[in-house]
Amino acid sequence: MTDLSNGAAWMGGKIIPIADAAIPVTDWGLTHSDIAYDVVPVWHGAFFRLDDYVNRFIASLTAGRYDIGIDRDGIFAALHEMVYASGMQDSYVAMVAARGRNPVPGSRDPRDCANHFYAWCVPYVHIVKPDAAAKGTSIWIAKSVRRIPEDSVNPRVKNYHWGDFTSGLFEAKDKGFETTLLLDHDSNVTEGPGFNVFAVFGDRVVTSDHGVLHGITRATVLEMCVEAGLKPEARPLSLEEFWQADEVFMSSSGGGVIPVAQVDDRHFSNGAAGPVASGLRKRYFDWIMRDAYRTPIKAP
Repeated sequence: MTDLSNGAAWMGGKIIPIADAAIPVTDWGLTHSDIAYDVVPVWHGAFFRLDDYVNRFIASLTAGRYDIGIDRDGIFAALHEMVYASGMQDSYVAMVAARGRNPVPGSRDPRDCANHFYAWCVPYVHIVKPDAAAKGTSIWIAKSVRRIPEDSVNPRVKNYHWGDFTSGLFEAKDKGFETTLLLDHDSNVTEGPGFNVFAVFGDRVVTSDHGVLHGITRATVLEMCVEAGLKPEARPLSLEEFWQADEVFMSSSGGGVIPVAQVDDRHFSNGAAGPVASGLRKRYFDWIMRDAYRTPIKAP
């Protein structure tokens, strides 16, 4: 029997080990970073908010004019079949649309490309290790690069354009920080690689409404805030205001709510995970087990 414990991929209707998954070197997904994708978590044997993640993926397909030859039901079936075959009860599951190869020699017309769908899953990914997240992680605000403007690359379409993030990550790692956060060209806070960011001011919880992916975990946080009696606000967040926050935290499908103890040389919550962030982190792992949000893995 094929070992899929390290990860599996669904490609062309077949389930294969993730180590064997590949796309052609001339695929525009590779040569032009022309890909739309989404990632949904599986936790304790069920997808979390699967409908929401697939809805966003389909919206990205429409925005990017991808025709992948598989409908919504087919996407659901592929994800279930793949994760079931892997045997993983906790996993990080990606659905991907690539522009594909252009069969017309010399053509620069994207309409000529053969778009295609594939998916893959690996054991659940925490973008910050759980012990570090519980204590509060660290963020470096990139100084050498700003977030790609949203009128250049639409951040609401989850994509592989990571040039700005990668530059910021090099800065952060060189400085000894866990990850990076990017500003826009007006010095407003945007997002980091794989996460949205929130600032807490008393009972107000603020996150950017522009220049960012409208993350499903971000939406979950906004909803949890209401349940917790907090006042969520999605609006521009200047760096100047950000520095005045009582607490800072991140949200990601890879780990839920992640408290932040330090940004640059500024320590928040006395250099520890703040009480609001810690409370929301605990609440997230309660929500991820609520039946209303769970879709149990089904056998094909």
